[in-house]
Amino acid sequence: MRLALSAGHAADMRAVPDLLAGLAPGSDVVADRGYDYDEVRERIRTAGGRDHVPTTRQKRKQITVPPALYRQRNLIERCFNRLKHFRRIATRFDKLARNYLSAVALAAIRLWTRFESRT
Repeated sequence: MRLALSAGHAADMRAVPDLLAGLAPGSDVVADRGYDYDEVRERIRTAGGRDHVPTTRQKRKQITVPPALYRQRNLIERCFNRLKHFRRIATRFDKLARNYLSAVALAAIRLWTRFESRT
């Protein structure tokens, strides 16, 4: 999982190049329908990855994603849900972006260590 912090009023698409930087060749990139743009797919392929982004319902040519692979997105969604339980993150106490991103990283580490201790 990679994190990129953007302005509250900025579109998520602006973070795509930063998130794809350093992508290992042959990596699977799974995203939701909000990233169904030809530009995103091309960037993923240029970086050496395989795109797994379902198409929006309006497109004539529907691209499907293997259900088992797409289910892994659920892990990311649950992680963000649990991160929102940390009051400091949910209310954005930190004014500086680097401090906020550090708090998110620390909370994610805490969640990961809890998960690892159960397995």
